[in-house]
Amino acid sequence: MAKRHKSLQGQFLLDGGKLVGSYFHRAAVLVCQHDAKGALGLVLTQPAGPKVGEAITEALPEVIASRPLFLGGPVQPQEMSFLYADPLLLDGNVMPGLKLGHTLPELLGTAEGPAISRRLLVFAGYAGWTAGQLDGEMTRGAWLTHPASIDLIFSPNPEKLWRTLVATKGPEFRLLAEGPDDLSLN
Repeated sequence: MAKRHKSLQGQFLLDGGKLVGSYFHRAAVLVCQHDAKGALGLVLTQPAGPKVGEAITEALPEVIASRPLFLGGPVQPQEMSFLYADPLLLDGNVMPGLKLGHTLPELLGTAEGPAISRRLLVFAGYAGWTAGQLDGEMTRGAWLTHPASIDLIFSPNPEKLWRTLVATKGPEFRLLAEGPDDLSLN
């Protein structure tokens, strides 16, 4: 009997302490797509520094241009992706109310409507896994999982998201979350 694929779409992947020295050390990654062909995720814990308007050469509305740019992952860092949530968004391709987009016209479309309800994150690059690769990493215990929510995805303190979520996994993980980045300094 063939093993059935379990999708992690709409879940966070959290470094469980085994990714020291990698791009994903102390990262929280939102899995945006996951099927038998592979997976795509976005790292939510790595603001890049520049604003979106500094990285994209096209003229952008200020509501987009002034947002921080995030490093979504090591794959195709010159490519843009974005996450958009709005209470009026009836469906989503990541989870209910949350849409993943990749094109400039789609991004510009997020500037329409009342700004008070809009949530937007823009990324350079993404995290990608080939068929079976993420499943293998899960089997080896490289990642912890945590259910994603719109509020967690659009956390006002993304650099604290990994620590916050790992600390909820129990006492043994609370020590990991509270420890220094370099455990040799402990």
